[in-house]
Amino acid sequence: MSNLYGEFNQRIDYVFKVVLIGDSAVGKSQLLARFARNEFSLDSKATIGVEFQTRTLTIDHKTVKAQIWDTAGQERYRAVTSAYYRGAVGAMLVYDMTKRQSFDHVARWLEELRGHADKNIVIMLIGNKSDLGTLRAVPTEDAQEFAQRENLFFMETSALEATNVEIAFLNVLTEIYRIISKKALVANEEPESRGKSSLLKGTKIAVPGQEPPSGTKSACCMSS
Repeated sequence: MSNLYGEFNQRIDYVFKVVLIGDSAVGKSQLLARFARNEFSLDSKATIGVEFQTRTLTIDHKTVKAQIWDTAGQERYRAVTSAYYRGAVGAMLVYDMTKRQSFDHVARWLEELRGHADKNIVIMLIGNKSDLGTLRAVPTEDAQEFAQRENLFFMETSALEATNVEIAFLNVLTEIYRIISKKALVANEEPESRGKSSLLKGTKIAVPGQEPPSGTKSACCMSS
């Protein structure tokens, strides 16, 4: 019954799988810990393989279980790619605003994401570590321009100071709910499908080299 009921035995109306992607050491695990448990660890170690945490919340009077998946950013773990993206309806594409290289790699991560995930996936570009403003290596305008061009949401966050972390995840989850409610992308007519509501109907796999469908959602750019 774990996929039907969450905390305090409330009914779960939707399960949304959201993946965290980006280079190693950009703060993906810290963002997850801050959102899921409101924690931050100064001695955080590199993620090995894949792990996930959940948080149950209410959106438009519906109980939503957010299943947030975190993976290692190192190349040697890329073999988990297909399984990691399967069923994801949201993605947080994270870079470290003090490391230009992590932002330069965002396009490659986005290409990989769009090559494996559903075409309707909601994507938020995250510039993390905004508390280190004096060390900024990525101008906000550069990230905003990229987000607008690629039709992504955008926000700068600080997992350390808990700045914009909550609102970034909530924006993604609310947009997922809006799309699913409007377009009925989730097959939840049958009782047994309630626990599988993270899966989308008509999943398309983009062929590498092809442009993904455009205009699937409106861009929204925000910064701290």
